[in-house]
Amino acid sequence: MTQTPYKGTLVDLLPSTPEDIERLKKETRSLTSFLLTPRQQCDVELLINGGFSPLRGFLNQKDYDGVVEEMRLSNGTLWPIPVTFDVSQQKAEELKIGQRIALKDPEDNPLAILTIESIWEPNKTKEAEKVFGSPDDTNHPSIHYLFNEAGSHYVGGAIEGIQLPTYYDFTSIRRTPKELRAKFQENGWDTIVGFQTRNPMHRSHRELTVRAAKEAGAHLLVHPVVGQTKPGDVDHYTRVRCYKEIMKYYPEGLAELSLLPLAMRMGGPKEAIWHAIIRKNYGLTHFIVGRDHAGPGDNREGKPFYDPYAAQHLLDKYAEEIGIKVMKYNMVVFVEETKEYKMDTEVLPGQKVLNISGTELRRRLFRGIDIPDWFSYPDVVKILRKTYPPRNQQGFTIFFTGLSGAGKSTLANALRIVLMEEGSRPVTLLDGDEVRMHLSSELGFSKEHRNLNIRRISWVASQITKSRGIAIIAAIAPYREPRDFARKHISKNGGFLEIHVATPLAVCEQRDVKGLYAKARGGILKNFTGIDDPYEAPTQPEVFLNTSELPINICLKNIIDHLKAEGYLDE
Repeated sequence: MTQTPYKGTLVDLLPSTPEDIERLKKETRSLTSFLLTPRQQCDVELLINGGFSPLRGFLNQKDYDGVVEEMRLSNGTLWPIPVTFDVSQQKAEELKIGQRIALKDPEDNPLAILTIESIWEPNKTKEAEKVFGSPDDTNHPSIHYLFNEAGSHYVGGAIEGIQLPTYYDFTSIRRTPKELRAKFQENGWDTIVGFQTRNPMHRSHRELTVRAAKEAGAHLLVHPVVGQTKPGDVDHYTRVRCYKEIMKYYPEGLAELSLLPLAMRMGGPKEAIWHAIIRKNYGLTHFIVGRDHAGPGDNREGKPFYDPYAAQHLLDKYAEEIGIKVMKYNMVVFVEETKEYKMDTEVLPGQKVLNISGTELRRRLFRGIDIPDWFSYPDVVKILRKTYPPRNQQGFTIFFTGLSGAGKSTLANALRIVLMEEGSRPVTLLDGDEVRMHLSSELGFSKEHRNLNIRRISWVASQITKSRGIAIIAAIAPYREPRDFARKHISKNGGFLEIHVATPLAVCEQRDVKGLYAKARGGILKNFTGIDDPYEAPTQPEVFLNTSELPINICLKNIIDHLKAEGYLDE
């Protein structure tokens, strides 16, 4: 039988007395412990504070099967997204039904105790297809997580909360469902419309939310996600500074700001239902659903994963069961003739609509181009410019990869000197041989060790880039996966340019003053790249060079020209 448990009761899993807290903490000392991943910690927090009501823990196998197949728990309760605790196969084999395990944050503080009801290996292909719409398209961040990050097994069962995670940022606006409901009561608010966002807010968002509040005769809660979102999103520190600034532009007494520690799954229509349930638990009566709600972007074919209005249609079907009013909106656009924002459906024929896409906004930030006042508030733009300065003020990494003897070290050294002469930023050369000597001396040359070495180099380069310096990596880096890892993690902090020094193998062998290729040909050196171990060439490097065809000075010119064209260096 379908149930509707979202109309008031919170499942709060936190202890009721200090004595209970101490008793549970003491128990965790004798339990098998798991350090939570960032996603798992978000899930635990929302389980124990009631945000995931009516869940009382991570889904057991029976509930998981029901959610994947029908969006319902085994008792018929609507629940669209699996909330699962994933572990490795090795860990799963060490656990047993009925066992109690401690769930801890990265600092080893116990947050909860889970009593195991189920241990199973899920059909991840089925989960990906049923929940997210594709069996294997890893362009979707949650499908990528399923197959490349999550453990192979799930552990389900009820949990007992011990304490909420400790935060040191924005503590005054991190409110639990109970605290937020109490705030609404204190304010005398009984009708509240919620706005979900994982991006910075600009004038159009302010206009949309004010319109929604007026239409509903409600107050407004701006309720942004500050757990995991989509890779490449603006960091939550910058976003929250923007939200706090934009709150100044709402009519006095209309709006509140509170942060939601949710790890998004980017599940589009099903995620919209999930978000509505969560907001109902936080005490909201209305919920705004716009175009492409929680959409993950394009699939591997370059098309959107979900129809842009599918979330609105699906949530309409379940809104009454959840007990929340859905407010559906299209795009809000700026009309040049009237100098005002309107819904796109209200624009008259012949009127000119102005808009700046997210891509165009990033281009303007990176190039230092003006961002007009009609698009955003000057103080919001100032915050974004501080986090995302023009490219000529950003740090960046240049990653030279190629066979031994291709000319990587020669080019890297020469480029270091040229960039030090230019003088805009500090320059650090991370040469493969030197890094192995100082950072990876215990590693051998197996594939596993080579990949680990590149990951270490990449981490160092990411910190240099984050500090707005220039890192130059010169390493064979024969395998594509660790180079992709470098690109992904360094790009979070600044620029990344992969340079394939594609000098032919025969030329590299001729240059080999150490005789390494000859030893590899003779079987003395094993697993030598290009001889008995493969080199996986980059598929889309920013720069492609062959030092057997181009002299070093021309190679350097090509690199510098590319850096100038991309805005990293001044003309």
